[in-house]
Amino acid sequence: MTKETTEHSYSLLDPDMIINAIESLGYISDGRILALNSYENRVYQVGLEDEKPIIVKFYRFGRWTDEMIKEEHTFTLELAEAEIPVVPPLLINNKSLFTYSDYRFAIYPRFGGYAPELDNPDHLLQLGRILAQIHNIGETSTFKKRPSINVEDYVIKPVRFLLENNFIPDYLKDAYTTLNDDLIIRIQHCFDKAGDYKSLRLHGDCHQGNILTRDDNFHIVDFDDSRSGPAVQDIWMFLSGDRNYMTARLNDFMEGYNEFRDFDPRELHLIEALRTLRLIHYSGWLAARWDDPAFPISFPFFNEQRYWEEQILILREQASLMEEPSIEWKRY
Repeated sequence: MTKETTEHSYSLLDPDMIINAIESLGYISDGRILALNSYENRVYQVGLEDEKPIIVKFYRFGRWTDEMIKEEHTFTLELAEAEIPVVPPLLINNKSLFTYSDYRFAIYPRFGGYAPELDNPDHLLQLGRILAQIHNIGETSTFKKRPSINVEDYVIKPVRFLLENNFIPDYLKDAYTTLNDDLIIRIQHCFDKAGDYKSLRLHGDCHQGNILTRDDNFHIVDFDDSRSGPAVQDIWMFLSGDRNYMTARLNDFMEGYNEFRDFDPRELHLIEALRTLRLIHYSGWLAARWDDPAFPISFPFFNEQRYWEEQILILREQASLMEEPSIEWKRY
């Protein structure tokens, strides 16, 4: 496969390629393939003869090295071994990462369910228990290859890419640049207030869509964005709305979390800083993938004048929120 085809090779990932990849591992497909909702990678449910369907995940070229992917797999397999409800890749001949025609892929068991209700105290209680156990395992070792959550990767590089590739309209470039310079200062101030927090192996992208509940049981899926960072990174995405609402949800979550692990309340200073990092990183992620044909179709709102005007307003609001006191939680 040439360099040009590896840049955006998903166009070559046709049904025959998918079936050939899984049959190279000894599976026999019945020909049924269902594309699942994934943009960074390509994920398919593949039917098997006389067996339950499997999930096949094909990794995007150039994003993670093999070593980084294997670290993610090792982490999720550790969690599953500890009977924490995650969905790890299947091991075949003691391997979890495979290659077919230059495509790297992994196989997962199919697991269905629906997203939890983040205004349901019982759901937040259960999520707190699960995340605490994930973090307990997460601190027993460190990632050696996968990156941490940091300003360089989440703000500086994305903003540079956006500016250098002319995604920001000319009349907004100065405002966007100045605003992001100010945000970096405020983000650092939030980290300074949090102090010397403990860095853990994390899920990294623990939003509602990566949690499945079925028959009152919860499973955490898709550790593809797993990184090192503060525990609150896996918590803040459950918290939105006004201050009182977020405080109530945090208390529900922490009731479960603290059954298994102590939470350092100083990390609450990081919530709005981490939210800001994600907002900026998201724009950079869309821009970096914009020549993947799936992205303009799936994200038609991006890269229009209105999008950037709204982003500046949202980020200005984040600048104000980072100056306010953090929400509070106390263990009783």
